Amino acid sequence: MQCLVVYDIVDDNRRNKIADVCMDYGLDRIQYSAFAGDLAPTHQEELMLKIAAILGKRPGKVQLVPVCEKDWNARRVIEQAESASKEGTDAG
Repeated sequence: MQCLVVYDIVDDNRRNKIADVCMDYGLDRIQYSAFAGDLAPTHQEELMLKIAAILGKRPGKVQLVPVCEKDWNARRVIEQAESASKEGTDAG
């Protein structure tokens, strides 16, 4: 099942460790603090247990949101690559 993992964590070290764990589970980074990908329910639970262990009792919030195939396919995305420098162009 497709899922989203989003988090808000102040500590850089813990935030990086959580990102690494998400990538270890095959999730793709879609924003700085957001990952998406296909995870079986058992892997979702396992991932959240690992994230909880990394976070410990320190401040932070992590959400894993399962998304059904119909809703996943209905999502809308706008993505624009960073444009190259426009050196040498003349507007006049």
